[in-house]
Amino acid sequence: MKKIAVGADAVGLLLKDEIVSYLKDEGYGVTDLGVKEESDKTFYANVAEKVALAVRDEDYDRGLLFCGTGIGMSIAANKVPGVFATVCHDPYSAERASLSNNAKIITMGYRVIGKETAKVVLKHWLDNDFVEGCKSQSNVDEVTKLDEKYKG
Repeated sequence: MKKIAVGADAVGLLLKDEIVSYLKDEGYGVTDLGVKEESDKTFYANVAEKVALAVRDEDYDRGLLFCGTGIGMSIAANKVPGVFATVCHDPYSAERASLSNNAKIITMGYRVIGKETAKVVLKHWLDNDFVEGCKSQSNVDEVTKLDEKYKG
């Protein structure tokens, strides 16, 4: 069973709650590291950092982040060295994020994607895993080198 860390800011809360329920129904282990109430004004960067660190440190297999567009969470999560996070709002991109890019974190936007589509996107991402030595390995290695080169 994959363990998944999730987080949202106040804007992404409703989508996150729907997806957490879906994941639990599907048998995934889910831990919420983000905002729990709409009145919580925690910055998305702080939530993204918690989830990114939990995934990078291998406490969780994957991470999901939710905000208004998914863009801010993706940018913030990618500031944590060793993390590959991307916005996904369609099934094909989600599949490729996993298979070709080894993205362990995806982000979605409450204002961009519907709940049912989000579930389909999520399924494509979770049903695929990066395979070490695949034809995309050299590209992922080059991104990792950039990450190492510029981390503080």
